[in-house]
Amino acid sequence: MSNREQFLVKVEPFYQAQGREVELYAAAYAARLPVMVKGPTGCGKSRFVEHMAWRLGKPLITVACNEDMTASDLVGRYLLDASGTRWLDGPLTTAARIGAICYLDEIVEARQDTTVVIHPLTDHRRTLPLDKKGELIEAHPDFQLVISYNPGYQSLMKDLKQSTKQRFTAFDFDYPEAALEAQIVARETGIDAGVAAQLVKVARAARNLKGHGLDEGVSTRLVVYAATLIGHGVTAQDACRMAMVRPITDDADIRATLDHAIDASFDAA
Repeated sequence: MSNREQFLVKVEPFYQAQGREVELYAAAYAARLPVMVKGPTGCGKSRFVEHMAWRLGKPLITVACNEDMTASDLVGRYLLDASGTRWLDGPLTTAARIGAICYLDEIVEARQDTTVVIHPLTDHRRTLPLDKKGELIEAHPDFQLVISYNPGYQSLMKDLKQSTKQRFTAFDFDYPEAALEAQIVARETGIDAGVAAQLVKVARAARNLKGHGLDEGVSTRLVVYAATLIGHGVTAQDACRMAMVRPITDDADIRATLDHAIDASFDAA
C-alpha cells in the first residue's frame, strides 16, 4: 500500500447536509483554497471533513491540536537511531508531499507561534520551508489545508490572529434543527425515530442554558451516545443522565434542572 493510499477514507462517513456546504466545499477544494470550519463542540465539523475527503477521493491526515504542540510536531524533526540521525516528516509535511487534505482540529488550542508555520501553505506560494533540513517543499497539487475551532471558546489568549484567519475561506456550523438532528441520531444508531426526537428535545433544553450556567450545550455527539446506550438496553433516563448531563456539568442545580427535563420527556420506568 502506498503512503497516499493508507490515508484514504475507505468507508463513507455518514453526513447529513444542512445546506449547501457539500457543494461549496467541493468548489473550495477545486480551487485548492484553504478552509476554516467554525462551530460548537460535537456539531459535525470533523465528520463533515471526513465525508468530503471520502467524497473527493483524497487522503486525509488529521491532527488534534493541543497547547503542547510545537512546530516540529507539525513539520517534522531529526531523530536518533542506531545508524545516526534521520529526518521524520510531521503530519503537515506528509500531507504537503503526498497531496492529502490536512485537517488541523481545534487549531486555537495550539500556540500562535506554532500555527504560523502554516502561512506559506495558505497563499499563492503553497510552500513549506523545512528550516532544520534546509528544504523547501512545493505542496502537491492535491494538497489542501483545513482548520476547525469552536468560536464559543474564543478569548484573548485563545483565538486566531487576523493574519491567520484571513488566509481561509470559512463555514459556520451549528447543531441541526430539531427534526434533522433526530433523523441523524436515528440514522447513526438505528434507534426509534420517536425516541431520537425526545433525546433531541432534552439536548435543546440543555442548549438553552448555555451562558446561564453552562459553558457549552449538549452536542449532537452526546445525543448519539445516549441513543447508543439505549440501544444496548439502558433506560432512556439513565442514558440521558450518563451521556447528556453528567459529562457537561457538576453544578447540582443545573443537573436537577436537566434531570427534570429528562423526566418530563420520558415516562418514568
